[in-house]
Amino acid sequence: PASVLGAPLTRVAAASLFAVTLHADDWPQWRGPQRNGVSREKGLLAEWPKDGPKLLWSVADLGSGYSSPAVVSDRLYLLGNEGLENEFVQARSAKDGQRVWSSRLGKVGNPKQQPNYPAARSTPTVEGKVLYALGSDGDLVCLETATGKELWQKNLRTDFGGQPGEWAYAESPLIDGDKLICTPGGTNATLVALNKKTGAVIWKCAVPDGNAAAYASAIIVETGGVKQYVQFLAKGLVGVDAKTGKFLWRYAKTAVGSPAVILTPLAEKDQIYSGAYRAGGGLVKLKVNNGAVEPEQVYFSPKLPIGIGGVVKAGEFLFGSTGQAYLCVEFASGTVKWEERTAPAASCYADGRLYLHAENGDVALVEPTSEAYREKGRFTPPEQPKRASQMEKAWAYPVVANGRLYIRDIGKLWCYDIKKK
Repeated sequence: PASVLGAPLTRVAAASLFAVTLHADDWPQWRGPQRNGVSREKGLLAEWPKDGPKLLWSVADLGSGYSSPAVVSDRLYLLGNEGLENEFVQARSAKDGQRVWSSRLGKVGNPKQQPNYPAARSTPTVEGKVLYALGSDGDLVCLETATGKELWQKNLRTDFGGQPGEWAYAESPLIDGDKLICTPGGTNATLVALNKKTGAVIWKCAVPDGNAAAYASAIIVETGGVKQYVQFLAKGLVGVDAKTGKFLWRYAKTAVGSPAVILTPLAEKDQIYSGAYRAGGGLVKLKVNNGAVEPEQVYFSPKLPIGIGGVVKAGEFLFGSTGQAYLCVEFASGTVKWEERTAPAASCYADGRLYLHAENGDVALVEPTSEAYREKGRFTPPEQPKRASQMEKAWAYPVVANGRLYIRDIGKLWCYDIKKK
């Protein structure tokens, strides 16, 4: 990435800087390096001891919220909030979890939401010497990673007429080249591309019929010579031309009837999986003809993964939760290979294993085989937080970076050593 404080670098220089500032085993943004829940880590434990891996440290002063950390080198970056007037970005030491700096974003969005659990939600996106963060009330900032100093800021509500969902903004900003992509929602600027150095508008995309922002984050998909940003909105999956912001296509079926479109879409070449509560899960294949893009449904079923914890692809199979079970699904066909009745969980994948953080707080290590659900370890982090109600769950995603497993829950963060000895 080029420096945001000076002129753009050449590709060679930028590649050199990238090699210095970003390790192969960092986790610099939402759902990891490729936004697909996959870590490039190697040399990790294939099975855990009875009581789980070694706990290196834990902290209990994160503030409220469900933000999972971004991890780059010796720093962690995540959001939190104290009450409803102070939502903030914080940097912490990977060595011991102690706070390095904190920078206020604004207030918590939609405090009267129902069911009521207003709190910080998104994960910062780290690139070189800066990070980008979106607060639940639409406060979008670019900060120096060293100090937390603000370089620029926007607000998705006031600057773009944004329309978030009932549970406020939860998206994690996407950086692509010189652009920052985010989703204000609404009729004027459903998606926007901003200059990542200044926050200036590059393009706005008004999706036809209007679309409230949901709770997913955008991904990059390139097929048939067309590069696009794919986002899952309240009214369905959409594709937008990356260069111009032109609206390209919509697939509505996996959002119909859902009050909470949450799952960040997962792409494999020209195929994209999406799913939402009360709607179902499905795969589309993008067909490109003279620059026009059409989504062709490959399969759809109300019994496929739609959970808050997202989906992960390992080999030829997709893994994720419904409301009552954890599933293994053949990606190409949608065939369910097995179903384990267990608490819904958020997943990530690293070195031949799935890492699950269940809504009940448990953490599990699972072999990603299509034959059966096979656990290779399970534990519950100590001193679980108190929850405001039975509806408030452990929703933060697990993160694997630099030989460690990070588990976030309300107000707390645990760090475990998962490297082989």
